[in-house]
Amino acid sequence: MPETTTSAPLSRRQILGATAGAAALAATFATPEAAFGAGGHGRPQRVPRERISVQLYTLRDQLGIDLDGGLAELGRIGYTRIEHAGFVGRTAAQFRAALDAAGIRATSGHVGIPQPFDPSAWERALEDANVVGNHYIVHPYFGTDSSGRPIRTGATYRAMARDLNRAGALAKRAGLDFGYHNHNLEFLRQDGGDRTGYDILTAETDPDLVHLEVDLFWAWVGTADPVDLIAAHRGRIRQVHVKDLNTARGFEDAGSGLIDFGRIFAHAKEAGIVEYIIERDDAGTPPRAPADALTTARNGFGYLDALRF
Repeated sequence: MPETTTSAPLSRRQILGATAGAAALAATFATPEAAFGAGGHGRPQRVPRERISVQLYTLRDQLGIDLDGGLAELGRIGYTRIEHAGFVGRTAAQFRAALDAAGIRATSGHVGIPQPFDPSAWERALEDANVVGNHYIVHPYFGTDSSGRPIRTGATYRAMARDLNRAGALAKRAGLDFGYHNHNLEFLRQDGGDRTGYDILTAETDPDLVHLEVDLFWAWVGTADPVDLIAAHRGRIRQVHVKDLNTARGFEDAGSGLIDFGRIFAHAKEAGIVEYIIERDDAGTPPRAPADALTTARNGFGYLDALRF
């Protein structure tokens, strides 16, 4: 989801230089399987079609105009699963009915945990998630204070980690798998030291209660190489948001920008990835029209379905 970044735009030279350097670093620990495809022997790996999803925040305007028609078009594109961000003005039961009619499952949903943490309110959100049919429920955003300024104190991140653990424990009891979705501000260093907010969140949350949904675009904007994140959090990254990056740090449809997704996905088994979720934060935002979001969804599915690495 969108947010305001705080640093100057990167040049193409800076982005490509960082990518090339990260690729060289990744090569130092790459396995033969990663280099030559699944199981070696030169067989290319691919993203399983049944694991391709789309974050409906991308289509928020289009679905607001025509929920049933938009979901039906996603089905025609090839999507069998989605990740929701709210229920498009419906109840959980009504939203589930619309999904069922389109033959699509809401395997995941973005739902913010209450702040301050309220167990009863969170349990009601978990009930809705089960009505919709979620397997994953993901906290979508953290990194700014009540005034919208970037958080720079580790104590605030430690407090959030405690709440994430509490939310994860209740989700697990409800039969759901709870995750945390990053943007870029988590990669700011805290307290004037070297430790980032993301370092704190990942170290002080229980991997059995809180998995990671890595937004590949926002990780790059935060100057965090997703391959490095995979190496640091093996088996914990179960979902990724797939959106591309241009030289002005703006959004592109997957496969149209600078990010080498194949290089990242070569480490999918190491990461633990089970869902590849197409998203574009500005789809449908002027000057882009609501219908452009379906183009983004179509381009993203086609790119992931054809990608070999």
